[in-house]
Amino acid sequence: MKEDSRRLANFRVHLVPAVLALANPPWQRDVWLDPSAFENLDHIFHTLFDDFCDADNPESYLGTSLRTQEEVVLMRQLGTALNAATADAPDDTDEEHLASRAWPEVVAIAGRLAQVMVANDLKELVALHESEPATDDVLPRTSEAAPQAHQIERGTAGNHGEEGPA
Repeated sequence: MKEDSRRLANFRVHLVPAVLALANPPWQRDVWLDPSAFENLDHIFHTLFDDFCDADNPESYLGTSLRTQEEVVLMRQLGTALNAATADAPDDTDEEHLASRAWPEVVAIAGRLAQVMVANDLKELVALHESEPATDDVLPRTSEAAPQAHQIERGTAGNHGEEGPA
C-alpha cells in the first residue's frame, strides 16, 4: 500500500465515525449527554475542524481525508450547518447544540455525507481486493462483493436477501 493511501485510510478511520455520529441522534443523546461517556461533541468538532479535516475549508483535504469532490461539497455544507448550530449554543454545551434549530440540518447533511463516504470506501476496498492476486475463491472478485446502497433492502443482511440478526 502506498504512503498516500495509508494516510488517507488513517484519516478516514477517524473522520468517518465522526460523521456517522453526527448522523445518529440516538447515539448523540445516549453518549454525548452522558457525562461518564468517552466521547462528546467537542471530540467531533476537533476531528472535523482541526485534526483530520477543516470543515470550513475542506478543499485542501481532497486526497488526504476526502476522496471525491462530492465529499468536499458535503463536508463544507456540514461545516456551515455545524457553525449555525454553534451560533445557537451560547454556552457551547452539547445539550444546546442538540436543541439548536440548525441541528436537524446537521443530522441530514451528515447522513448524506456518511452514505457517500462509506460507499466510496467500499468501492476502494473492492478495487483493492480485485487488484490482489487470487489466493482462494472465498470472496468473489466482482463488484458484487460490495452491494450498492440501492441494492440493500431494509431488514436484510445484504444483497442476498437473508434476514439479519434480530
